[in-house]
Amino acid sequence: MTIDQKANVNLSLVSVLLLDASQHGLDILAQIVRGFGAQEIHRCINVEEAERVLKRSTVDLILADPALKGEDGFEFLSWLRNSDLEPNRYTPIILISGHSTPTKVARARDVGANFFVVKPISPNVLLERILWIERDKRAFVMTDDGYAGPDRRFKFEGPPAGTDGRRRADLTTPLGEASEPNMSQAEISGLIKPQRVLI
Repeated sequence: MTIDQKANVNLSLVSVLLLDASQHGLDILAQIVRGFGAQEIHRCINVEEAERVLKRSTVDLILADPALKGEDGFEFLSWLRNSDLEPNRYTPIILISGHSTPTKVARARDVGANFFVVKPISPNVLLERILWIERDKRAFVMTDDGYAGPDRRFKFEGPPAGTDGRRRADLTTPLGEASEPNMSQAEISGLIKPQRVLI
């Protein structure tokens, strides 16, 4: 995306929930999203405040630091994804943390976050993640093992070999026998081999 295209982004109609245990962190996030045009900004310093907002208002984007005082932001995210708060349970969520480890990134993915971004965060990086989420067409899925969130597969190649699949939408019907004889190698090569064309 070019600089001109980013300059045309306007989040004035987007309701944003910010969750950070630090007032300074909330100030920075609010300043960034206000710079993108956002006007409806819910600033929450703990899970209780965030839950109150989500139960009474519809939000379009959540930016949250999972490191909260005496609380677990990952559990909050899992609660939201598995709740019956429609449409907020489907809201895109970007986790923003000053501590990035493979374990934290994997946990963010496994509780339904769309992205995990490391602090200090730049407006440009955050905007790129927001625009990526807007273009992302992955389905929201719920699995039997309790996962709820965006499909963690970026490309769909069917269920793993020898399994019925892990998603409720995966087909379990066995494939039938071929209705026509297999093609010979010569026929297959004839389809693939480039042909000389006279003009």
